[in-house]
Amino acid sequence: MQLHGCCRGRRDSCSFPIIGTLCYCDDFCDRSVNDDCCPDFQPVCKGNYTVQELRVCHYKGQYYAYGKTAKENCNTCKCEQMGSKVEMLCENNPCIVEENIINAINERQDHHSWSASNYSEFWGRRLDEGIKLRLGTLQPHRFVRKMNPVRRIYDPSSFPKQFDANQKWRGYLSPIQDQGWCGSSWALSTTATASDRFAIQSQGLERVQLSSQNLLSCNNRGQQSCNGGYLDKAWLFLRKYGLVDERCYPYVGHDETCNIPKKGNLYTARCTPPFNVGRKEKYKVGPAYRLGNETDIMFEIMESGPVQATIKVYHDFFSYRRGIYKHTNFSPEDRTGYHSVRIVGWGEETDYYGQVQKYWKVANSWGSKWGEDGYFRIARGSDECEIESFVLGAWPFTVDPISKNDVY
Repeated sequence: MQLHGCCRGRRDSCSFPIIGTLCYCDDFCDRSVNDDCCPDFQPVCKGNYTVQELRVCHYKGQYYAYGKTAKENCNTCKCEQMGSKVEMLCENNPCIVEENIINAINERQDHHSWSASNYSEFWGRRLDEGIKLRLGTLQPHRFVRKMNPVRRIYDPSSFPKQFDANQKWRGYLSPIQDQGWCGSSWALSTTATASDRFAIQSQGLERVQLSSQNLLSCNNRGQQSCNGGYLDKAWLFLRKYGLVDERCYPYVGHDETCNIPKKGNLYTARCTPPFNVGRKEKYKVGPAYRLGNETDIMFEIMESGPVQATIKVYHDFFSYRRGIYKHTNFSPEDRTGYHSVRIVGWGEETDYYGQVQKYWKVANSWGSKWGEDGYFRIARGSDECEIESFVLGAWPFTVDPISKNDVY
């Protein structure tokens, strides 16, 4: 292994580059337990052919000294003793990004209506981290899931084939947010849905971004902050106590103590009220209500604005890039979690075989670089990933604009 053979005494030139450093083949290297001799110094230079001295692993074109580690996506590999030899032993955790899943989806576009991609933010993270920290909605209790849906009177045949709340109410909807590594979708989807409806119901007078951190930090009874929360409890808090705006209480994406009083108004919370309406109280809503089926959801969005939905997230969803998402069989069924999002519209398009595919347009909370500029489309009318099973809306309590007589 050495370039210059075995050397007597100390000779610094009697060395060999290995693993980003130098090892030596002179007598001086063999001076202590923590020597810097080359791995084959003992058998070649000293004639000691003991397997304990040959403790270097060769792994994917690299050499690793005994005890050294390397990262393989989300798994750590370590050079360790295995019987009479050393080997790189790697963890076997499923990772958020699995190239075999991405390749399998993209290679069969004739069978799938969507394509997948590798997101650098997810690379090197375990799947259990993604489920715990990139989702964050706790499945509602049975009695909550079974709440009676509201009934609407409408003619389904009058619905357009395509609808996007962003187009009908330009500038009114909340921007795409990024929850970070905090299981806070329960809070972000609630505040974004409520914010949209304040803008829509006030006809643009109350364009507010409600504080997700206010909900995350202060709605702590029965909730788990960055480890997840219940949607019904989030809406109850918004109804009972109200929220301040994002500018007053910015999102930080981690657990912290609530730093404003639950009760009181915008002044006691030390927030600046909006200048164009006579608002002193925090932003509150009426009771949350459930939408029971596909057409009820469509009517609600078209008339009142985006709605909140809960979806069951499978492994492959993390790698969604574009198209109409449907869960594939390339990921395990037992590694799932629940996530909450905003449905902002719907549409339909023709697939590879000429069949019409209906979809929902949905806002996610993983930043605008994920999916279709932060949105995704998912199959509509078939309860794909349970997206139509628990859909909620709420009516905001808006206030009147300030009249000229109020200004003095």
